Amino acid sequence: MQRISGFPGKGQHGVALIMVLLAMALVVMLASGMTQQQSIRVFRAGHYLAQQQGQSIALGAEVFARQILSRDFEEDKEDSLMVDSLDEFWAANAAVLPLDDNGVAEVQIDDLGGRLNLNDLVGGNGQVDALTRDRFVRLFAALGITAVSVDALVDWIDPNDQTVTAYGAEDGQYLMADPGYRAGNQPFTSVTELRLIDGMTEEIYQALRPHVVALPVSGAGVNVNTATAMVIRSLHEELTDAQAASILEKREEEPFENLQDFLALPEFAGLGLKSAGLGLRTRFFEVASRITYDNRVVNMVSTVYRTPEGEVRTVHRDTGQKNRITKEPFTISEG
Repeated sequence: MQRISGFPGKGQHGVALIMVLLAMALVVMLASGMTQQQSIRVFRAGHYLAQQQGQSIALGAEVFARQILSRDFEEDKEDSLMVDSLDEFWAANAAVLPLDDNGVAEVQIDDLGGRLNLNDLVGGNGQVDALTRDRFVRLFAALGITAVSVDALVDWIDPNDQTVTAYGAEDGQYLMADPGYRAGNQPFTSVTELRLIDGMTEEIYQALRPHVVALPVSGAGVNVNTATAMVIRSLHEELTDAQAASILEKREEEPFENLQDFLALPEFAGLGLKSAGLGLRTRFFEVASRITYDNRVVNMVSTVYRTPEGEVRTVHRDTGQKNRITKEPFTISEG
């Protein structure tokens, strides 16, 4: 039979069908890819939004903690007893604040006044503070730390490149590391910088961390009402663990209302301990917040400063620390 002109044959029909199928497959692939990308974008947007909401709540938790510290100051002022101690509400518990949508905000205030300030080791004139250095030496001895020298801490802070003693450490030691780095030659900005000190191990760092702090100022002094047992031991070389524990027991029964009562303790008899570098108030605190919201967790640790007038200001925030909520929880109802 003769083929009629203008009508395609079976071969042409097959090619056209294949072309249609290929086009449809391409459209389906493109649509699938676009749907997948859209899903990823929606997930990222949701994650970002939840993260931002969590951080906003963490900032609110920080404000809540600052209000507690301000209220504590006003109450002390009313009682005419301007001291900070570990039996106060802000120090005793971690506050738990329920949120809508099955979320929760946990807030903990930690005292920083009972620790030795790393930045007290070197004064504003670049000279070593002998009183602070001696306390660090005794702290290291009490903790059994021998692999790290206090002079290495001094060299990390002082502005020159000369070691203070043969036990110090400057660029020469640190540049031999892999990778090499230089000494800070400035005050510590964080306690975590201790990990960079010559001879430091993770075990030594964890032993030191509860007893030291890196404050942005020097001369704040040690709050004897909140000092750790090891910091108490650092006040004099003849103090023992048993004597430090005895002092903490007496402080728990009744916080010291003046330094004279503290210095008059029988544990200090005959030691000639002076009040230099000691106090009864805390100026710097850490506010640890953990926000659980929309199945996500946001952590924030803020360093706050309370002025002599009672105003509380934030000086630093860190969102990289976890597992900082350690105190017994206390749930605060909305009412």
